[in-house]
Amino acid sequence: MAKAKTRYYCQNCGAHSSQWIGKCSSCGEWNTYVEEVIEKTASKAISRSGRQEKSVPLRIKDITYNKEERINLNSKELNRVLGNGLVYGSIVLVGGEPGIGKSTLLLQMAVSLTRLRVLYVSGEESEQQIRLRAERIGYVNDNCLIVTETDLDTIIGHIKSVKPELIVIDSVQTLHSQNLDSAAGSVSQIRECAAELQQYTKYLNIPLFLIGHITKAGNLAGPKVLEHMVDTVLQFEGDRNYGYRILRTLKNRFGSASELGIFEMHNEGLREVTNPSEILLSHQNNDLSGVAISATLEGMRPILIEVQALVSTAAYGTPQRSATGFDVKRLNMLLAVLEKRNGFRLSSKDVFLNIAGGIKVDDPAIDLAVVAAILSSNEDLPLSKKHCFAAEVGLSGEIRSVNKVDQRIKEADKLGFEKIYISAHNQKGIDKSQHQIEIIPLKTVRDLFLKIF
Repeated sequence: MAKAKTRYYCQNCGAHSSQWIGKCSSCGEWNTYVEEVIEKTASKAISRSGRQEKSVPLRIKDITYNKEERINLNSKELNRVLGNGLVYGSIVLVGGEPGIGKSTLLLQMAVSLTRLRVLYVSGEESEQQIRLRAERIGYVNDNCLIVTETDLDTIIGHIKSVKPELIVIDSVQTLHSQNLDSAAGSVSQIRECAAELQQYTKYLNIPLFLIGHITKAGNLAGPKVLEHMVDTVLQFEGDRNYGYRILRTLKNRFGSASELGIFEMHNEGLREVTNPSEILLSHQNNDLSGVAISATLEGMRPILIEVQALVSTAAYGTPQRSATGFDVKRLNMLLAVLEKRNGFRLSSKDVFLNIAGGIKVDDPAIDLAVVAAILSSNEDLPLSKKHCFAAEVGLSGEIRSVNKVDQRIKEADKLGFEKIYISAHNQKGIDKSQHQIEIIPLKTVRDLFLKIF
């Protein structure tokens, strides 16, 4: 069989060469040349897709569509991050560190779907290893078919014979197409295999899960175009010291791209955490300074998290600024506001900030809790564990409003908090009679200091 014609292209400037070279002669970058297919064999492309009809341009009002149906994956957390279920014909890319639990998550999902025929393709483990893992998590399903294969032609042949209703590929970096001479895991192989699977599964309207590796920098391995090909990109992350795993949506064409799912790793598999506050709030009896509770929002889900701060005298000439789970630049901005607008001498002190539970927070509503924790540690005065905070802090020291404050108040009220500090601009439209929690409005950081101390 004749090989497809290929050429090497620079991923930085687009220059091309007939052979691989280390340094690009156009832009001067090193190791940017990758092999790309420029001409495929026609018979191979047609036999794989099975598509023969030609496309016809249609007016938008003449396009017919069926009501969007979603597959229930028997997992509330997984359904949430996908937008209330899996859409038929969609492609989902799941990335994460080695050993974080990507294969366990999707195998647990695959064997729990007893009403669907699932094809689980593994290029990293043997059938015996997968069987042992399935028995450990306590699931046995006759409709879940397991195959160990890395050749793309063979995998597509299995799809034609089995006719599955759901496909899982573990992982896309192990696949190999005979159209290219490069090794499995290279940029060209990943792009070629993903494109072929996308074309085939979209035509048959079969949902597809792809497991992907990540680089040392934390990005998905392979070309960036891989993330553009798929419909949904999920990031599976977590701190191995805690045992909790967070499934975060990075891209979703069929739902919100800011949803969050939380799991707990056990010997029997992954357990869903329906109340995230149970892992993000500590249960210490002693009152400690530098601890504040923030009412944040991830997508449509309100979560109360614990913010820990430590302010101490700098042992060296340059004070340290360190943050875990929070943006360091944002921390420096809040410290500058406290110094300039309110007169707190923090420029000569070390400041360490930590978000409990190993979670990363981008919600600006956490600003007020960060400021409260820093002030509490600086004054060495503990805050009440029954108080929480939800507001943004501006550069002039004003307390700014945040969105969906009603949901934050309801979550804090449900968990038994007595007071919640919000922006005075957020009071409009809030019915205080419906909540037992006391709502305290603030205008400036100075008001916060006078209220809590």
